[in-house]
Amino acid sequence: MNVLAAGAGAGRTAPGFKQIFTQYKILALLVAIALIWIFFSWKTDGGFTSARNISNLMRQMSVTGILACGMVFVIIAGEIDLSVGSLLGLLGGMAAVLDVVHGLPLPISMAIVLASGLLLGFVNGYLTAYAGIPSFIVGLGGMLAYRGIVLGITDGATIAPISPEFEQLGQAYLPPGFGIALGMLLFVLAAVLAWRQRVNQARHQLPVLPLWRSVGRVAIIGMVLAGFISTLNSYEGIPLPVLILLVLLGVFSYIAHQTVFGRRIYAVGSNMEATRLSGINVRAVKLWIFGLMGLMCALAGLINTARLAAGSPSAGMSGELDVIAACFIGGTSMRGGAGTVHGALVGALVMASLDNGMSMLDVDAYWQMIVKGGILTLAVWLDVATRTGRR
Repeated sequence: MNVLAAGAGAGRTAPGFKQIFTQYKILALLVAIALIWIFFSWKTDGGFTSARNISNLMRQMSVTGILACGMVFVIIAGEIDLSVGSLLGLLGGMAAVLDVVHGLPLPISMAIVLASGLLLGFVNGYLTAYAGIPSFIVGLGGMLAYRGIVLGITDGATIAPISPEFEQLGQAYLPPGFGIALGMLLFVLAAVLAWRQRVNQARHQLPVLPLWRSVGRVAIIGMVLAGFISTLNSYEGIPLPVLILLVLLGVFSYIAHQTVFGRRIYAVGSNMEATRLSGINVRAVKLWIFGLMGLMCALAGLINTARLAAGSPSAGMSGELDVIAACFIGGTSMRGGAGTVHGALVGALVMASLDNGMSMLDVDAYWQMIVKGGILTLAVWLDVATRTGRR
């Protein structure tokens, strides 16, 4: 009995790499981002961390981040969608054609594009969930078909110039006062959520973090928000696409953790057969997940076209790789059943920082692909290692 007790005590006192990495995953990513920014700032004589470049970086990251909000649900459910880059290009090109060629008012163009994205997402979901075609094949077919369609509707040419109202969607900035108010609101929200978490844990007799750790987390969030808002306000303010991304972060995080639908997504990815036997309509869950993914492709396509002030037939090329990499880097499990929206957005920031920094240094395109491919492989290896116990 003493031997068993000693063995149990040893198991509790020495957390291994798996436990440490799982607990501090997001913190490790934030440290990695800080190191990336320090390195590129050093190599560019401070140009990388200038207020103007940080603003451009955030706007650039918003497109990948919007797609990641939808993709994280798809991967958590145990599926994959390789068509998102081409679908973004198709819907962005459609928006440009409706605006430039047909001259439709912006609200009508946006409604048509968003509805088309939702519909095409449902098509992908139906083929996967009801027709029984593996999502990998559905996405691969869509990647080719959607790219062909956008080449057809644009005749392979860039559609420009779009209307000034359309441009504002991707290029407008919020007034500095609005940014300060937004930062204060987010800080209060973070404090309230931390307090509610402690109350709920105590109510259900679950382990509660020491008060100093909870206060420290909220304080760190406050400092990050203050630095973020002040940096963007020192240029022209918070870009509108960044505000849209922050709203989506809140909406998708709420869906994931506070709704029945969100719990079903995790259940489907964790054990689909057990979830089906419990009476949950697994196919309907997957259909709606792909529908949301299509809607995010439409929104990202609108913002990308507005940001570039033109509809390009090459828009979104290889975008699916950046999005999937962002999800995996942010801790979404390739096996499904685990992942967070905020983690995927941190992963998107990693990818955008690398793209931006290497472009400023004029790094050859092939080296950029090698670096991003290596980071994706490392992220998946870490997921495998921390979930199987392998080193």
